Amino acid sequence: MAIKTRNSIDVNLTQITDLLYYWLSRHLTCEGLTWLDEKCSLIAGGVTTRALFAAFSAVPRYTGKKHLELTSEDLQAAEVVTGWSPGHWSADQAARTLLILALPQDDAEQYLQAIEQLFTTADVGELVALYQSLPLLPYREQHLARAAEGIRSNMSVLFNAVALRNPYPADYFDEPAWNQMVLKAVFIGSPLHLIWGLDYRANSELARMLIDYAHERWAAKRTLTPELWRLVGPFAAPSMIADLEKVLNEPDTAQQEAAALACSQSPSPEVQALLECRPDLQALIQEGTLTWNSFSRLIK
Repeated sequence: MAIKTRNSIDVNLTQITDLLYYWLSRHLTCEGLTWLDEKCSLIAGGVTTRALFAAFSAVPRYTGKKHLELTSEDLQAAEVVTGWSPGHWSADQAARTLLILALPQDDAEQYLQAIEQLFTTADVGELVALYQSLPLLPYREQHLARAAEGIRSNMSVLFNAVALRNPYPADYFDEPAWNQMVLKAVFIGSPLHLIWGLDYRANSELARMLIDYAHERWAAKRTLTPELWRLVGPFAAPSMIADLEKVLNEPDTAQQEAAALACSQSPSPEVQALLECRPDLQALIQEGTLTWNSFSRLIK
């Protein structure tokens, strides 16, 4: 069952298309921009599905694949959709999103059928653009199955297109689907801090799953991302004291800092008391020098 949040309300598609067009106008040649204008107009007028597919596939020939190089002002403007983070988008991804948004949307069945056909025939690069566009599309609740398919993909580039810098999972995944996505991100080494909604979708079941995963990694003498403890901290109970104490005593500074931050988040006084054996880290946390945001900036 999908959860309902701020992004469940339809966003202003005109604002989104205007932003994408403005960003592209700074990068495309006159020829490329003219081609894109023509294709968007044709698609808006109801061209055949074949014509849409042909334009969608041809995009890189007219736009290239360079990053949009968005400014801080551009990213602020993107806040028209909560959680939308297009700072890593390329010109071809933005242009393909424009083509999708140009599709007539009055007939939901016809619109969804066209999007489904695009997913079915897309190559990897096209799929990345489609997955990244999910929070911008109309009828977003209807794309849950496709988003889940991206999460199940064995290709990290497709998984990351859904899971990272994308508000769609946080807004529409139920708790089991969300938890499995985060656990897979840990498993394949995706940076957790790039998952939008990471903190407000944290939950006790996920914390338990991550503790179990940590035990498996330790038993196999394998390393563990310190970001994991960000999701354990708010639910850390006295039964987890031994685990957090172990991490606090790891030789890796990042592990120590993550464990300290987790302890500081715990509602348990017994867990928080662990920080007293590391007054140096406790002081940094109290001063606001050590936070999850500052910690995440050091994670590659």
